[in-house]
Formats: sequence, C-alpha cells, structure tokens
Amino acid sequence: MAKTSAIEKNKRRRLLTEKFAVKRAKLKAIADDLRVPMEERFAARLKLAKLPRNAAAVRVRNRCLLTGRPRGFYRKLKMSRIALRDLASAGQIPGMVKASW
Repeated sequence: MAKTSAIEKNKRRRLLTEKFAVKRAKLKAIADDLRVPMEERFAARLKLAKLPRNAAAVRVRNRCLLTGRPRGFYRKLKMSRIALRDLASAGQIPGMVKASW
C-alpha cells in the first residue's frame, strides 16, 4: 500500500489539472500559433508560467485504485499488476484463470 500522502497529493494534482485544463489549452494554442505576433505569444507563455505547476497533466501519476501503487499499472483496468493477480486468484474477475502449461 502506498503512502496516503502520495495518493492524496496525486488526487490534488488531478483536480488542479481539471480546473486549469481549458485555460492552459487556450494559452498553449496562442503560444504555439506562429500567425500570432511574437509579443502576444510571449505574453501567453508568461501567463502559462504563472499557472500552478501541478496543473500540468504530465505531473499526474497513474496509480492503482486499490493499492495506490504507481508502477506496473494497467491503464485499461486502472489497477496494478499485483492487485489484478490477487483478484484473479481469488476468482473476483470473471473469465480470468491462472495460466498453466
């Protein structure tokens, strides 16, 4: 089980990302558009830099919903490999069986 503080920090980052997503997208579009004058692009970059760092989507870490584990994460299931194996062994996932050959 991951530290509760790490899980909560990641939740706050997700909330900030959602809150500032539209504003960041608009500013990035202005900053990257070469048809816009250079002064306006620079001003957009400055405004973008003033936004909280944790509002950037790249700072959010994918974590297992059950354990909070950050590694071995399956995006499709939103679960770590270890939690998936435990559930499969307990028969909680329909159709999933242990491999044997």
